Amino acid sequence: MKERPEADDTADPTSSPEGPLPEDFDGPIRDFGNALTLERGRSDRTLEAYESDLRQCATFLRRRGFAGWAAVPGAAVTEWLYSLDGDDYTVASLARKLSALRMFARHLVRERVRPDDFTELLQGPKLVRRVPGTLSADEITRLLAAPTGGDAHGLRDRAILELFYSSGLRVSELAGLTLQQVDLEAGFLRVFGKGSKERVVPVGGKARAALADYLTAGRQHFVKPKTGSQLFLSERGTAISRQMLWVLVKKYAKAAGIENTVKPHLLRHSFATHLLSGGADLRAIQEMLGHANIGTTQIYTAVEEKRLTEQHARFHPRNQDAV
Repeated sequence: MKERPEADDTADPTSSPEGPLPEDFDGPIRDFGNALTLERGRSDRTLEAYESDLRQCATFLRRRGFAGWAAVPGAAVTEWLYSLDGDDYTVASLARKLSALRMFARHLVRERVRPDDFTELLQGPKLVRRVPGTLSADEITRLLAAPTGGDAHGLRDRAILELFYSSGLRVSELAGLTLQQVDLEAGFLRVFGKGSKERVVPVGGKARAALADYLTAGRQHFVKPKTGSQLFLSERGTAISRQMLWVLVKKYAKAAGIENTVKPHLLRHSFATHLLSGGADLRAIQEMLGHANIGTTQIYTAVEEKRLTEQHARFHPRNQDAV
């Protein structure tokens, strides 16, 4: 069974369309979300992902001069899908966008917004699973060193980055951590991942030290009268948001002089790839990442194979130019 991607792992929540969408675009999307909630009981994150995908499509179509869903031809939607293929989307993310679009098209027919299903002849791009990007060990070192100073913000942000890399958490998992899920003495977290499945994830020594510093001298500065047991807090004393985590990772990547786009999920990829490079067992990595299927974890072997091939081509004497 293929795992369904989460909205926070595949799309930048800090980006937004150019102004509000016309009602002829946005109204049917809202109705579709309400219908899914009532009829199928999907999770809030799944609904958020679907609606975000459809608004992304609507923004593209609006720039092409369309005023609403009733007038959109299938060719224009196909053009949107192909426009995504060159971007940094995972296969799972592209597949989810296509799935959302097909369900939405059937909804439009049921609600008589349009007489036909514009996805019946839809031709999406061939989905080829890309090798995940990773940060080098040097880039990781620079990134983790970027939050400087001993104030509350520095302590919190350093603990966040250390934990991202140490434990390979998804954004939603880190944002949702509570004090009760952390056992610093034993050195592990109890994480609730996709489908609310619980798993135990180790916390490395440097991450434990950063967390201890934050809990001792940082967290109390964010606490407000109504603060609960959330681990990482915002200025308002509430749980730090997924959007803010994206902002922080981008901010410190820039401060570290890393030129490539750095997303929170890139730290998860780096966690898995560096463990595999160091000799960790693939099944252990699967368990730590919370993958239901070992096939999902095996994509990291392609990263390691690519690295070894590059090293061989660079350093083996028979690959060098003749002197």
